[in-house]
Amino acid sequence: MTSIRRQLLLALLSVITLTTLLGALATYRTARDEANAMFDYQLRQLALSFRDQVFPSGRQHDFAFDEDVQDFSIQVWRPDGTRLYLSHPRQGLPDRTPLGFATVDGAGGKWRVFGMQQGGQTIQVAQPMHSRNELALAAALRTVAPFLLMLPVLGVLIWVVVGRGLRPLDAVARAVTTRTAVALDPLPEDRVPAEVVPLVLALNDLLERLKRALQAQREFIADAAHELRTPLAALHLQVQLAERAADTTARTEAFAELKGGLQRTTHCVQQLLTLARQEPGGGDLVRRPVKLAELVASVIAEQLPLAEARSIDLGAAASADEGARAGVVSGDADALRILLGNLVGNAIRYTPPGGKVDVAVGENAGGAFVEVCDSGPGIPADERQRVFDRFYRRAQTDQPGSGLGLAIVKIIAERHRAQVLLDDAKLGGLRARLQFGPAAAP
Repeated sequence: MTSIRRQLLLALLSVITLTTLLGALATYRTARDEANAMFDYQLRQLALSFRDQVFPSGRQHDFAFDEDVQDFSIQVWRPDGTRLYLSHPRQGLPDRTPLGFATVDGAGGKWRVFGMQQGGQTIQVAQPMHSRNELALAAALRTVAPFLLMLPVLGVLIWVVVGRGLRPLDAVARAVTTRTAVALDPLPEDRVPAEVVPLVLALNDLLERLKRALQAQREFIADAAHELRTPLAALHLQVQLAERAADTTARTEAFAELKGGLQRTTHCVQQLLTLARQEPGGGDLVRRPVKLAELVASVIAEQLPLAEARSIDLGAAASADEGARAGVVSGDADALRILLGNLVGNAIRYTPPGGKVDVAVGENAGGAFVEVCDSGPGIPADERQRVFDRFYRRAQTDQPGSGLGLAIVKIIAERHRAQVLLDDAKLGGLRARLQFGPAAAP
């Protein structure tokens, strides 16, 4: 499990260590520049101290300095190039050097040299660069060492401070654990740090949506129980009538009623299951390209026996929109088939015998659409939104049903980011248009 506290500790210590090392590098360079300036001054002063020295000519005079001052090497030449003096014979230095300061390659690495002419003699004083670098590095280490030694202490302090800073998250977690299915009160937003406020707001939004979902679930269960109570009571009564039937005719009629009741109850249960599956969270929506014209043809073929039984003229009609063509959308073909089946089935059931139901597919400026028009009585404008409520059935209707068909249509449409628009049809009845948006295009 990833720990924010541990991540912050490692990140802060890494930043502090990196900053310290960068400071050490800057200190090293500064100390090296200062050491170079100081030692260049010493080289010049040492060379000047030899300008009054007289070296007998004719042979080279070699003298060894004390071991403590072996960082410097001194050479003196006559004007003809004869070397008169060499302080460290074992150190290989170039026989010639430019006047003034210069950095040259010699035995053991680079050397810093200073050359000058005085009284016809050339004096050269040299020092190995590694001595200067070592001095600068020692100065940088002395500066950085206290910070490095303080890293464990800083780690402990950071651990404690970060822990105190994360306490509001622990408080929010404890507040969330106290919420139950019957107590989904929002989390308090006062006394919460500004960084934690977005989390609290998101959790409150989640709690509110969860509260609404649970409330809708309870209402759905209550409505479903109420709707199932009536057909089950009717079934029980029909069984009793079948048991008390005195002759074959009465028994046949009782069993016919019982069969019809079972069919209505089965249809209601199937609608409830369909509604539960189409609810958000009931299952993942598998999106694939769906050709609406082919889907409509399939639904018409399924509903044709019902239309023929009621003498309804059911068929596909060309869209009235200019330039409309069969659309292709991204969605779940099975769910869309249920949606269109409910729309077409409702149109057939509520259209009087001998009427007409047309199904059209097309596209307009908003996107692809499917519309179902019938020649039935239609729905008054003030009821067109209520018919999408679960278990709502108009008082004037005499058709059997559970009141879930259009609720299922609405849920499936919302999952496909589409709208179901009800309006008057040119056939005289209702026009139900399933309008897809541009986002539904595959």
